[in-house]
Amino acid sequence: MNTNFSSDYNAQNVTDYPNNNTYFLVWNFKNNVETDKIKSVFQRLCALVINLNNSALDRFPDSKASCVMGIGYEAWLQLELPQPLPKEFKKFQEIKGSKHTAVSTRGDLHFHIRADVKSFAYDMASVISDYMKDIADCVVEVQGFRYWDSRSILGFVDGTENPHGKDRERFAVVDDSDVQYEGGSYLFVQKYVHNLDSWKALSVEDQEKVIGRSKDLDIEMEDDVKPKNSHIALANVGDDFKVVRDNMPFGNVTTNEMGTYFICYASTFSTVEKMLTNMFIGNPPGNYDRILDFSTAQTGTLFFVPSVDMLDDFSG
Repeated sequence: MNTNFSSDYNAQNVTDYPNNNTYFLVWNFKNNVETDKIKSVFQRLCALVINLNNSALDRFPDSKASCVMGIGYEAWLQLELPQPLPKEFKKFQEIKGSKHTAVSTRGDLHFHIRADVKSFAYDMASVISDYMKDIADCVVEVQGFRYWDSRSILGFVDGTENPHGKDRERFAVVDDSDVQYEGGSYLFVQKYVHNLDSWKALSVEDQEKVIGRSKDLDIEMEDDVKPKNSHIALANVGDDFKVVRDNMPFGNVTTNEMGTYFICYASTFSTVEKMLTNMFIGNPPGNYDRILDFSTAQTGTLFFVPSVDMLDDFSG
């Protein structure tokens, strides 16, 4: 696994922990806008993201506010960004199982905005939208929030297996095995919508079997008890293959669109693919992740997050 880091890169805030308030924004460039104009705005955006993070750190040092920008595969090509591309950067291809599909959806730019006070997150999202509105359409806007003690809307703690300390960098940041992109990160996102009526119809014991953990105390089941098709059994693919998850719940109670925005930063995208294959196709094939019977992936996009130094280069 990646262990070789130098001190020469300056990564974006991919190892920050989930915060109380989050905006997730996915934008797609408009077809009727000239590429030269898109490139010009993109340059300003790169400078803006650096500015927003520096300003937040200076003005509100305890707010844990940050903004991370990721670039989609097709956008990377349209913007004529450096080649060869990052070693595992590509357009995400759908993963189709016997019952459920990890869909592939377009995304040109992704913004992950975090803050403990919603006002900070809103201001960042607002100024980014002012820059983007003439060149792109926002196709996903999710406002995530911390639900109790970091639980998903399904009622279980989310992110217990997340790396901590130096391991967050190890698993989230590209090392010198891809020296041109050292300090960058692979960013993969999916917007899941839950069928809460079906979920709530299960007993707590049956819900725990779907997840593989106790609901109240967040204790993982022993291997000889944990179902082979539980979420924990299939989504965790080994101690040497981890990602940094920053999932957040979201919801609209009147439309009953309640869900989880799955987001992970990884030093290698192959780790994410292995996890998704286990979940959707199954291990062995057919033994898919039972949580998918209650959670539908509506989006699925791979982005690459350049280092701050590379963003600075892109800003012209």
